[in-house]
Amino acid sequence: MTDTRRFTAMIYRENGGYVALCPELDVASQGDSVEEAANLREAVELFLESADPSELAGRMRAEVYVATLEVRAG
Repeated sequence: MTDTRRFTAMIYRENGGYVALCPELDVASQGDSVEEAANLREAVELFLESADPSELAGRMRAEVYVATLEVRAG
């Protein structure tokens, strides 16, 4: 039986490409397009399949909040 979990995917532009990051596990993917970077799902699945339980416990963050931050600059 498989278990379905929900994680956060943050995608941002970097050096002419895109990076997708799962902050709960500190797992990332990259590509030339958003679609390619979105292969993060596969990277997370592979990590969950192969990670030692102690590594998973050490990386797993139970709560992640994504919010905007407004600051004055300059």
